[in-house]
Amino acid sequence: MDIKDKAADHREELVVSVAEMDWERWQPTDRATLLFVLDESKILLIRKKRGLGAGKISAPGGRMEPGESPLQCALRELKEEVGVTAFEAAERGLHHFQFMDGYALKVHVFITRRWSGEPVETDEAIPLWFDVAALPYEEMWEDDRLWMPHLLAGRSFVGWYLFDGDSMLQHRLELQEMSP
Repeated sequence: MDIKDKAADHREELVVSVAEMDWERWQPTDRATLLFVLDESKILLIRKKRGLGAGKISAPGGRMEPGESPLQCALRELKEEVGVTAFEAAERGLHHFQFMDGYALKVHVFITRRWSGEPVETDEAIPLWFDVAALPYEEMWEDDRLWMPHLLAGRSFVGWYLFDGDSMLQHRLELQEMSP
């Protein structure tokens, strides 16, 4: 029985957990990226207009295209969503999201302090600058408050999450050494 079947049969009683998931054999439905742009004590985020997480505040990012590396995707999505070009983006995190409806998403998280261009609103996103000490976690995905402090402190991480719609059911977060 797969996770989707378990979720449909036992929505009130969680029968699968992060610890019970076979993450070694887990395959994402999609692969995606997030790219955080830092400028002194400010961080560039977006309010998503459409797609997964529409209405939420997040970083620019999106799904990888065939043959595209995670870094290529992150740079492309940043340019498409807010008109900004990043330089020297570094991977700092990796997320594994399993949704109870069966959707699975693997997300590579990047950060940069070198960029050019003026953020502009597009059909996909509204760019917003926030002070890193005052992030709007109440308007973001639940998991963001767990790992964003590590990202902002320069640490790398790997996370595994179970979500039911917008609600995080369980998680595991480990600080990691990421490859350069």
